Amino acid sequence: MPLTKEQKQNIVSDLEQKIEKQKSMVFMDFKGIKVKTLAKLRETLKEQGSELKVAKKSLMEIALKNKNIELDTKKLDGEVATVFGYDDEITPSKLVYQFSKENTGAKILGGFLENKFYQMADVIRLAELPSKEQLLGMLVGTLNAPATNFVGVLSGNMRKLVCALSQIKDKKQ
Repeated sequence: MPLTKEQKQNIVSDLEQKIEKQKSMVFMDFKGIKVKTLAKLRETLKEQGSELKVAKKSLMEIALKNKNIELDTKKLDGEVATVFGYDDEITPSKLVYQFSKENTGAKILGGFLENKFYQMADVIRLAELPSKEQLLGMLVGTLNAPATNFVGVLSGNMRKLVCALSQIKDKKQ
């Protein structure tokens, strides 16, 4: 049964609200994915502050145009689902990329970040980057390394001194 005009307007307004709140969007083709598998993805996304929404391409295009975002949704192949990232810009692309590696039917089509469209290869490259927490950990480790090495060098000299004094004591006895 086709959607009524009122239902379509509700879908468009819902999409507009999601577009307004999002920090990034990832478009994926979910052709051949079972409903249970897609439901698990929805749960995982929700836990990470993201949301998956399936809507007709024409309705998505209207909502994007209403928010001054130009995208020809007809160029997106297959059945298109949109993942909205509310908390983090990178997390949605990472989760969808991981999902597409585990499920052969899923495919990243592209994404929006800071109101700029990125092709599939760019979104995948973004998804393969280390997370913010990993980068911060690497930075802290790099900043901490000189101090740790300096303490190691100083304690090495102390050990050698204690060793030398111990040998002198052993010779005198």
